[in-house]
Amino acid sequence: MNQSRKIVVIEDERDISRIVKNYMEKHGLEVAVADNGADGLHMIDLLEPDYVILDLTLPDTDGLELCRRIRQTKETPILILSARGSDTDKVLGLGFGADDYMTKPFSLSELLARINAYFRRHDKIAIAAASPPERADASIRIGELSIEKTEHRVRVRGQDISLSAKEFDLLLVLAENLNRVFSKTELLDKVWGYDRYVDDNTVSVYVRRVREKIEDQPSDPRYLKTVWGVGYKLCT
Repeated sequence: MNQSRKIVVIEDERDISRIVKNYMEKHGLEVAVADNGADGLHMIDLLEPDYVILDLTLPDTDGLELCRRIRQTKETPILILSARGSDTDKVLGLGFGADDYMTKPFSLSELLARINAYFRRHDKIAIAAASPPERADASIRIGELSIEKTEHRVRVRGQDISLSAKEFDLLLVLAENLNRVFSKTELLDKVWGYDRYVDDNTVSVYVRRVREKIEDQPSDPRYLKTVWGVGYKLCT
């Protein structure tokens, strides 16, 4: 898929946003920049970007709160780019709906690699969805949980459940391999595709988020089980 991708960068340090914008545009991406949360939200609504890069420290709002607000209405992938490098901040960022997290100072080439990794996986899903042989197995049903692969839709008891792109990918990998236990490392590789960039906490956070959306009792899950010391599986 060769259409130009649109990225919104929400970053109050103008030197950083300028460098990111110039680098991304040299690699064929369209980039719009906002230096505060209000303008960032407006750009996202106006441009419907394919990706959002979000700083946590903004002059008018906290980036975590902004991430939460974006995720309430959009499934656009969000990468947090922040000087806050603690594990707590990373887990909070992922918990508020971010798909990825990088700390400053950062590598522009690594940032681009992460964005392109998402786009490659997204394109593979889109191509597979349009392929007639795949449509025969487009639905997976497990009890009251249904997953429509071609529509990127999840329902529980007929009610639509809103999942981010990475949440859907995680659930789909487990659903296509029912009762198989995956280690965190295996899930990092299959869902993120660049396991050297993220850590085990990422998988734990995403499992918790998916459980909160598909389970009646997330603390005592019916579908998404933990196999202690090994990993996770989706049960029939």
